Amino acid sequence: MPEASGWLLLRGSVPAWLLLPSLVLMAVCSPHAGTVAAGTTCAPRCYCSESEGKTVRCSHLHLTHVPAGIPNDTHRLYLDYNQLVSVPTDAFLSLPLLRELDLSHNDLSILEPGAFRGLGPSLKFLDLSSNSLATLNPDAFEGVTARSNLTGNPWHCDCTLQSVLPRLDLEPVSLTGIVCHSAEPADTGAEGQALLLTKDLDLCVVMKKTTDVAMLVTMFGWFSMVISYLVYYVRANQEDARRHLEYLKSLPGLPGKSEESSTISTVV
Repeated sequence: MPEASGWLLLRGSVPAWLLLPSLVLMAVCSPHAGTVAAGTTCAPRCYCSESEGKTVRCSHLHLTHVPAGIPNDTHRLYLDYNQLVSVPTDAFLSLPLLRELDLSHNDLSILEPGAFRGLGPSLKFLDLSSNSLATLNPDAFEGVTARSNLTGNPWHCDCTLQSVLPRLDLEPVSLTGIVCHSAEPADTGAEGQALLLTKDLDLCVVMKKTTDVAMLVTMFGWFSMVISYLVYYVRANQEDARRHLEYLKSLPGLPGKSEESSTISTVV
């Protein structure tokens, strides 16, 4: 009987021994194995790894906003191939160690003021390529000096965008990626050209002319008002003087003056 019991026990444990290697293999091959092994958390649906600093990949997830729960020790963050349309203020403020940020292949058209606040000291590369950016807000970057990829956006080159470029602290080579998809004025020849490299292009010349014309019109308006007032003032005074003269003429003569006039008439 003891031998039979031992045999039954051995037979019952065989499936468990066969199942154990499968469980180990599943744990090793799991996409989140690196996260579990490191004992850290990762943003929902994203994949985290610990190769040369923490890397968080949230690509191809149809995201419409920057996900919450990104670990604050993240060094590389990939949000490419999603459906982001804007980057809100302080979107990455909790990531002081971030060195690389990939926002390419989204629908970004708005970078709100302070969008990359807090990334200036650490960020080395920023990818904004293949989005829907037509202009840039310098207040979105707040000291970010990273090398950036700005290619593949429908940039609208006008006086506003040209005035913004000197206010950006990005590496100058990054700005060569701003190739004019459209331009204003349209006859400047800027379309299809890299705005930074087109040295002799002045997209503000029309605005300057418009400003000059507006100033001339304003000055002419003020001058006309002053002349009109002076004319009105002179005419009003002339009218008052005429009325005063007529009033004086209508007054009766003084008695002394009348007698003197009579005496002079008699002598004559």
